[in-house]
Amino acid sequence: MSAQTPEVRSTEQLREKWLKPEVITGSEILLRSLLLEGVECVFGYPGGAVLYIYDAMYGFEDFNHVLTRHEQGAIHAADGYARASGKVGVCIATSGPGATNLVTGIATAYMDSVPLVVITGNVATSLIGTDAFQEADITGITMPITKHSYLVRDVKDLPRVIHEAFHIASTGRKGPVLIDIPKDVSAATTLFQPEERIQLKGYNPRTVPNKLQLDKLARAIEDAERPMILAGGGVIYSGAHEGLHEFVNKTGIPITTTLLGLGAFPTGNDLWTGMPGMHGTYTSNHGIQQSDLLINIGARFDDRVTGRLDGFAPHAKIVHIDIDPAEIGKNVPTDIPIVGDVKTVLEMLNPIVSYAAKADAWREQISKWKAEYPFRYVDSDTVLKPQWVIEMLNDTTKGEAIVTTDVGQHQMWAAQYYKFNQPRSWITSGGLGTMGFGFPSAIGAQMAHPDRLVISINGDGGMQMCSQELAICAINNIPVKIVVINNQVLGMVRQWQELIYDNRYSHIDLAGSPDFVKLAEAYGVKGLRATTKEEAQRAWAEAMETPGPVLVEFVVEKGENVYPMVTQGSTIDQMLMGDA
Repeated sequence: MSAQTPEVRSTEQLREKWLKPEVITGSEILLRSLLLEGVECVFGYPGGAVLYIYDAMYGFEDFNHVLTRHEQGAIHAADGYARASGKVGVCIATSGPGATNLVTGIATAYMDSVPLVVITGNVATSLIGTDAFQEADITGITMPITKHSYLVRDVKDLPRVIHEAFHIASTGRKGPVLIDIPKDVSAATTLFQPEERIQLKGYNPRTVPNKLQLDKLARAIEDAERPMILAGGGVIYSGAHEGLHEFVNKTGIPITTTLLGLGAFPTGNDLWTGMPGMHGTYTSNHGIQQSDLLINIGARFDDRVTGRLDGFAPHAKIVHIDIDPAEIGKNVPTDIPIVGDVKTVLEMLNPIVSYAAKADAWREQISKWKAEYPFRYVDSDTVLKPQWVIEMLNDTTKGEAIVTTDVGQHQMWAAQYYKFNQPRSWITSGGLGTMGFGFPSAIGAQMAHPDRLVISINGDGGMQMCSQELAICAINNIPVKIVVINNQVLGMVRQWQELIYDNRYSHIDLAGSPDFVKLAEAYGVKGLRATTKEEAQRAWAEAMETPGPVLVEFVVEKGENVYPMVTQGSTIDQMLMGDA
């Protein structure tokens, strides 16, 4: 305790310095306000409209800024930081093209309910609307993909706006909030008076559920013979994983976790059935389809989970627990709607639920399916299989790493073959499916957890979309282990063209990609390559033993497909199981 006292005093002294009432610029107000909100690092890229803000950073030792090599890298890194830490991620970009380069990352965070505060510069207020150099209506452009946005026209409003933005981003259904600051506002001066109150009319997320609805669910569990739990990312975002464990153990109900829900429940538990949906397990999909009670906890009935809606869970009474009332009944008609924070709901629900005694035969059926229909693939001693690579990563790390992925086949293989037992260990773009997300999000995750192993799994397509961020790994010695699953093709597109478009392969050949080992070395990052199992084991062992960042390219079978697969227009129990 005594050893920590100097650090505590130092933090308090710094806060006193930041809180000191002074006449300062809007830029200084911004930096101080971010520190008062507990921001540990900001990812950004400067430009003309934010030069006053970056000038305020000069010599400001308390403020930690990471210069990325592209605005998209900055926002994906902030996103990865937020998902790994549970805190609000922050990024900064200039006006016009700098701001518009953030749009994909904002949409990515919005779709997956990730709390971000996105700060953009803009032209001076007198020039807004004149099509001035590097002007863009970024608040208008991003209105559909932000939880809220601000255009700050008066420097006196900055402390309030920043405080509100963090509150909105991190409460209710979390999401990105944009603050657009004109250049003259960042230069103007005023007396800095930090805002500590929150007065937002009309914004009052409901966190406590209706007790009568909880009683209905408890009775439904008692009556159910084939109950299933569908748990999503909302469990992780609300910090409800322990409550979920208690709920499952107390009721004995089998559970499937969505792509974004991986890690919310231990994968080694006998009641866990795997991931559901398009590339989910046989057990999860058939369990949902044959259930008589489906309890959705913090998931949004995404189309990749439900398949054809009119054939989804046809025999089940549907329960939907969600913080966002707009999601309930949006896609799937709901019999028992429960609006509230998942953690609060489970804390109130667990004392009143009992063991699902009528479901003994169902649990036996689930166990039988799990034994008969695990994930399978045809292994090879001559060609490196991507599934084997993921299994090797899992075995050598004992499933304890933070894993980020890009989007495509490698993403699905990672979700299938890496076993997650902790929340916030799996970071991937689910709703938007953003290529280029995987690598920079790993940088943010590593910044959030500098002492943990972070593995970034990428395809050879997605890796090229933000490969320039290798520079900041090298310069800042950010020890991400970068995996490139190289099949020399846009694999998921090729798979669809093979199975759905009668082998009409159109514009998917990535054979002209760079030598990834040389690319890594060009940035000052160690690069390794493997084409066989023996080489793969040696290269990965070397990467794990090497301090600092390492890129390992695994050259894998070009024609490998992800199975199982549910094609569009099918119900989720109409599964293509593959050659295995």
